[in-house]
Amino acid sequence: MKYLIILMMLLSGVALADDTNTQTNTSGSNTNITGGYDSESTTNYNSGSSNTTTTNNDTTSTTNNKSTVPPPSANSPSYSSMSQDVCSMGVSGSVTTGLVGLSGGKHIVDENCERIKLAKVLQDFGMKVASVAILCQDRRVFEAMNSAGTPCPFQGKIGKDAQAMWEKYSELRPDYDNHLERTKIIANVDAEILAQQLKKAEEEAARIAAEEAKKAEEEALKKAEEEKKLNEEVIIIIDSDPVVVDRD
Repeated sequence: MKYLIILMMLLSGVALADDTNTQTNTSGSNTNITGGYDSESTTNYNSGSSNTTTTNNDTTSTTNNKSTVPPPSANSPSYSSMSQDVCSMGVSGSVTTGLVGLSGGKHIVDENCERIKLAKVLQDFGMKVASVAILCQDRRVFEAMNSAGTPCPFQGKIGKDAQAMWEKYSELRPDYDNHLERTKIIANVDAEILAQQLKKAEEEAARIAAEEAKKAEEEALKKAEEEKKLNEEVIIIIDSDPVVVDRD
């Protein structure tokens, strides 16, 4: 009986258990599980028989379903001019951020292409002045024609008459801003050249004046020396008339 009691006391000791489990998933859900387990058993045979069992089990579960997967990329729309004879081109673009993606596009008219086609048609119809006039709407063509000495037409006038009208109504020039800048540069260069010329003229005048002053001084010294020399000379006058001597 004694051994039986000792065996039951050894088997009915205090048992403690703690269990902790953590799980992490950054691309999906986050789960954290923690808990504890306590168990206690007591047996007393002093006065009869009694058995007491206590169990504590605590469990905590936390789930976070936050996803860090970025949104899909935004694709730019495709644009086509539909024909090779149409002077337009398509432009598109897209922007993607961590929250939203945007894309868009549009057609842009190529005015330079239209201008060339219109000039070619007018040339085919024999309208040479009109063909050149429509090309002169381009700033680069206008400047090139002006630099070549063949100014663009102005309301039916060509050549020097057109040049005079463009100078009179310079605000109508397609290269007005560049014309002002060029005019300013030319004026500054001309002013600098004029200043250099005036400086050279002043230096030349000063040099000539210095040479004349030096020459006048030399002449004055020479004249003074001649006068001094005349004052120091002795003038001897010899009578050239014959003297008659009576020998009787």
